[in-house]
Amino acid sequence: MFFPDAGCLVEIDEPPVTSWQHVAIPSPIQWSSNPPSSGDHYPIWAAFQEYATPVPRGYYVHDLEHGAIVFLYNCTLFDAACSDIVAALEAASNAIPDDPLCTSLGEGVRVRVVITPDPLIDVPIAAASWGWVYKAHCIDLPTLRDFALQHYGHGRETFCSNGTTQF
Repeated sequence: MFFPDAGCLVEIDEPPVTSWQHVAIPSPIQWSSNPPSSGDHYPIWAAFQEYATPVPRGYYVHDLEHGAIVFLYNCTLFDAACSDIVAALEAASNAIPDDPLCTSLGEGVRVRVVITPDPLIDVPIAAASWGWVYKAHCIDLPTLRDFALQHYGHGRETFCSNGTTQF
């Protein structure tokens, strides 16, 4: 576990990569980290976009396998307005340069990013990539942006075709 210099407690961890099997929707799945950073997942992934309601984990773990960064938040654990958290996650997403794999498809996707609330995380702000987890007790944009830039595009598979918005 790594604790970068930040304005609050920020933890970056590399939990062991577990399985990557597709399981039937809506099978219950157990993951080895919170938020999950690898493991069994549904055969369909979430569309690369921002959501106002939680994306089920089985979908967004599949996004991670495709090299996405998933930004997560739990506003009930934070004193600031939820809009402040979402704005920080959007800023971190905007720091990721355009992905030519995505932009060349003409589907309106700039980068492989999902922003979603997740009531199951135990911190106000988290992010995940394939095999990596970022957890923060405050909005610390420099470390969040650095995590996204360092771990973007490192999944087992490289896909940028858009997923589903129907959960």
